[in-house]
This record gives sequence, structure tokens and C-alpha cells, in this order.
Amino acid sequence: MYYMFSFIQDSSVALKMKAYMKKIMLGASFFLMCESVHAQAVLDKYIHEAYSNNLVLRGKKLALDKSLLAIKEARNLYLPTTWLETQYTLAKGGRTIDIPIGDLLNPVYTTLNQLTSSNRFPQIQNVKEQFLPNNFYDVRIKTTMPILNPDININRDIKQQEVELKENEILIYKRELAKEIKMAYYNYMMSGHALRILEGALSIVKHNLKLNESLLRNGKGLPAYVTRAESEVMDVENQLLNARNIEQNAVAYFNFLLNKPLKSNIVQEEIELDASLMQQLLAKENNVLLREEIKSFSTASNISENILKMNRSFSKPRLNAFVDMAAQGFDFRVNRNSLFYLGGVQLQIPIYSGKRNLMKIEQTQYDLQNLKLSTQQLQEQLQLAALQSVNNAQNAYNIYLTNMKKQESAAQYFKLMERGYTEGVNSFIEFLDSRNQLTSAQLQLNISKYRFLAGIAEFERQTAGYQLQ
Repeated sequence: MYYMFSFIQDSSVALKMKAYMKKIMLGASFFLMCESVHAQAVLDKYIHEAYSNNLVLRGKKLALDKSLLAIKEARNLYLPTTWLETQYTLAKGGRTIDIPIGDLLNPVYTTLNQLTSSNRFPQIQNVKEQFLPNNFYDVRIKTTMPILNPDININRDIKQQEVELKENEILIYKRELAKEIKMAYYNYMMSGHALRILEGALSIVKHNLKLNESLLRNGKGLPAYVTRAESEVMDVENQLLNARNIEQNAVAYFNFLLNKPLKSNIVQEEIELDASLMQQLLAKENNVLLREEIKSFSTASNISENILKMNRSFSKPRLNAFVDMAAQGFDFRVNRNSLFYLGGVQLQIPIYSGKRNLMKIEQTQYDLQNLKLSTQQLQEQLQLAALQSVNNAQNAYNIYLTNMKKQESAAQYFKLMERGYTEGVNSFIEFLDSRNQLTSAQLQLNISKYRFLAGIAEFERQTAGYQLQ
């Protein structure tokens, strides 16, 4: 042991390793400080970028635009409707009517010829006319306009409420998208920090491997220590490969949410954690009635009430006006006699429909009752989810505080073991164990930090706490 101690003390490799260990510890301390104050602004920027680029959100906005057009259409139902209608017919055969004009007039014409001693009044034949018009045209400019129709106003209100549903769908998806982007960003940051922790651990085990190889070459080390050091290097390298894969997947998913190329760079900004975050979380009002899901159910109830009102108005009369500007004639002749107009009003009063309308009213009433029950159930579910989210966030914060203390203890323990190992007091196994404890503590602290931030994002989602622009 004395020879190992004297060799390490004189070795330049040991001095370099000690200096490098200090750098690693400083880097770990810097990681824990989390000094940036711009992370929320960066996240908000990414969220607003997703609002502009996300494909699903684009589709929902198109559906909203379509609903807005449906409102305009419903408002225009009281305006007149005008269209051109033409008809030309050719016919032969069919039913006919006999007109005995010859039988009626020929005796008269014969008497007149005898009285006048002339043939001024010729004999005429009886006429046979077919009912179906042949070579006949009918051209009309038809106009209709509703005067009294309660369904039009109710339909307009329903279309307006459908627009509100589409707007709520967009807000719901925006909140969900904001939560997903935050969690994806936290996952990316967590994987990035894990990479740096493992890279630092890899540097430590590589330096340790070089040191043990140097000791073995000088006859002061053991082959078992070199083998164990090589195993440690391979183990950390495997962990590093897995961490890189996790980071690449996190980058791809984050860019997928923003509808950007999957390998686009992501701005990294640290997020500062302090006790005020938890206090602000607990101070927020847990009012699930502000959520758009509740508003959507309320709007759906209003739509059902309007449908019920429409079904109940089946017995009310409908009054329409109409006017036709038209021309009719044979052989396409157009003159004063072929032109005409036809106008009037049409009154429709329902009398009997086999109680079908009454059955529709009962069905709509059942729908309303079902909506009320669903709304109550949704409120209870949202209240439960909000309560669970704040409890989970508080638990994650407590775990974060515990892991911070564990990391501080592991760092101090590693520092003592590293010094004792270089001085020959502690064994190689103790040194490796302290290094593993430090890496594990750093990784657990990194995970608990971003799990707490994800818990805050989940609580914001459950209470509609994120301020939408």
C-alpha cells in the first residue's frame, strides 16, 4: 500500500485526474444552479409557433371557418330565393277532347248563305285537340320568400352555438398542445442533462482506466482493477448510447409538435426551481368550471334546448310568398299574350303527423337529461384530475428536494473517496461505488426536477391555468 501511495503522489497522471475531477464537480454544481430566467419566454415562443404551424390545429381552424359560413347561410334564409326554370315539350297521342264546332256552326252558316244568296260562310270541320301540349315552351323566373317561419331563427341560433363549440375545441386543443410542448421540451432538456452527466462520468472512468493501466505497467497495480475499470467504461458508454437515442427521439417528437423538420435545433434554456414555484402552484384557484370542456357541455345543452324548441314549434303555421315572371307559347312565339306573372302566398298549418313530432320532443328531452348528467360527471372527473395533479406536483417537488440533498451528500462522499483513493486510504471498489452513487444521484435529481416541471404543466392543463393569447 505504501508503494502505491508514493507512486500516486508522484504521478503526474494522478495530479491531472484530480484537477479534472474538480472541473467535473464544478460542472455538476453549475447544472444544479439553473440560472437562466428566460426559459418560460422560450417555451411561450415555441408554443405560439406551434399554434401557427400545427397541422391538427390548422384543421380545426378550417372547421371553424366552415361553421362561420354556416352562420351566414342561416342568416340569409329570410332573403328571397330566385331561380330560372324552363321547360319545352314535344307530344303526340294521348288523351284528346272533341270540340264539335262544325256541328254547331255549319247549320248557321248554311242559313246565312241562303239568306244572302252567297257562299260567304264556308262549312268547317269538327276539331279534335290532344291534352298534351306539342312544341310548347314554358319559361319562368320564380321567386319565393319566407314570411313566417320560426325554424329559421332557431336554426340561426343553433349555428351560432355550433361555432362556439368549434371555438372551444380549438381552445381545448391549444391547451393540450401547450402541455405536450412543455412536457416534450422538459423531456428534451432532461435527456440533454443526462447526456452531460454521463459524459462527465465517462471521462472519470476513462481517466481511472488510464491510471490503473499506468499503475499496472509500473508494477504497482492489479490486473483485476484494470478489468473492472474497463467494465465501468463499457457500462457508461452503453448508458451514453441509450441517452443519445432518448435525446434524438425527444428532439424528433418536439419538432413534430411544431410541424418542423424532425432534426431541427432546439434552443436550450435552463429553468430555475425555487420554493415560490410550489407556493404559486398551491395558491392557484382550482376552478374547473373555467375549462372549455364544461363550456362545451353547456353549449351542447343550449343546442339541445333549441332543437327542443324547434320540435315544439311544429304546430305553428308557416307562411311563404311566391311570384313567377313567365312566358308560355307554341313554336317559340313570344308576344303580349304569351307573357304573364303569377304571385301569391302559401300558408301551411300542420294537422296530423302520427304523433311523430311528439316523439321527437320526448327524445330531445331525454338528450337534455343525459347532457346534464354527463356535465355533472365531467365536473367531478375534472375536479378529481385537478386535485391529483396538484398532489402529484407537490410530491414531485418533495422528491426533488430529497434528491438535491442526496446529490450534495453523494458529491461530498465522492470527493472524500476520490481523495482517499489517490492517497491510498480507500480501495478502488470504494472509489467506484462513490462514483456510481454520484452519477445515480445526479441523474435522479435531473429526473425529479423535470418531473416536477411536468407536474406543473399537468396542473396548468387541468385547471386551464395557461394564459392563451
